[in-house]
Amino acid sequence: MKDLVKFIAQALVDQPEQVQVKEIEGEQTSVIELKVAKEDLGKVIGKQGRTARAIRTILSAASTKIRKRSVLEILE
Repeated sequence: MKDLVKFIAQALVDQPEQVQVKEIEGEQTSVIELKVAKEDLGKVIGKQGRTARAIRTILSAASTKIRKRSVLEILE
């Protein structure tokens, strides 16, 4: 899941080298923290959060396949 989020985020931003993804695993849920450069934050979130919602939808579909819940948090 971590690699999936990193791949998507790097494709969206201007500074892909500054994309950092950290995964915190629990028993049934894993929290994925995404951190990008300040200038690229708007690109990852999108207008009215549409891009962030789309990333979360893809993450949800992929995590359903492995029967584990994943939550995406975008950090500043």
